[in-house]
Amino acid sequence: MKKLITIASASLLGLGLAACDSPAENAVEDQADAMEENAEAQADAMQDAGQITEAQADAMEDEAEANADAMKNNVDAVDPAGPASATPATTPTTTP
Repeated sequence: MKKLITIASASLLGLGLAACDSPAENAVEDQADAMEENAEAQADAMQDAGQITEAQADAMEDEAEANADAMKNNVDAVDPAGPASATPATTPTTTP
């Protein structure tokens, strides 16, 4: 029973660490969200002014969303404090 609790605790710790984002990652994600919101607002304003069609505005918004998603995915891949490095330093050992 003690072994099971140790293994379960280590597993939960690993999952908890994997869910944590670093401050740098959060900043990039916030910037990506702000850029997406600004692009969508600009597309809506251009559509309201009659400068572009609804389809063009939708395309601009889709592109902004794709760019924001790409930024977030890139920071997940390169952030040294992100999920890839969040594995526990020690692994539980079992004793028979």
